Amino acid sequence: MVKYSREPDNLTKSCKARGSDLRVHFKNTRETAFAIRKLPLVKAKRYLEDVLTHKQAIPFRRFCGGVGRTAQAKNRHPNGQGRWPVKSAKFILSLLKSAESNVDVKGLDVDTLFISHIQVNQAQKQRRRTYRAHGRINSYMSSPCHIELILSEKEAPVKKEAETQVVPKRTRKSQALRSGASS
Repeated sequence: MVKYSREPDNLTKSCKARGSDLRVHFKNTRETAFAIRKLPLVKAKRYLEDVLTHKQAIPFRRFCGGVGRTAQAKNRHPNGQGRWPVKSAKFILSLLKSAESNVDVKGLDVDTLFISHIQVNQAQKQRRRTYRAHGRINSYMSSPCHIELILSEKEAPVKKEAETQVVPKRTRKSQALRSGASS
């Protein structure tokens, strides 16, 4: 059994999925995961499918050096920088589908699920090399990543009890002042 970085609050009302050493860029995947964090499952899947068709952009917040600005990203984040990381969206979408099939096994309601935890970690880099001028060789590394996510059912809010009128206690001093003022 693999250890997740965080355990769900209620194991019976949640399910997990993870992918290790996935050959997809870490930085793009981190931004994609951050964009769908805390979204309901149905909304997150629709959003990623829109990214695949370039209808909605993923806003780039942390790894945004050299990232162009687009009006689609401006709707979601004020810096307006965004891209459409197709490969990252496909990998996360497949993980969401895997988690959804785990939900079916557990017998939970798909409509009430939301992404309570999603995390992307850097995996060990894979080495290749490229040949440069004057007989030199440079490294040509890939940046794979690990993705883990937890889907949880939204808990129904507990209704607040109707407040009863609480009479403030009177101290002896206030009672004496009150009785002294009336006489």
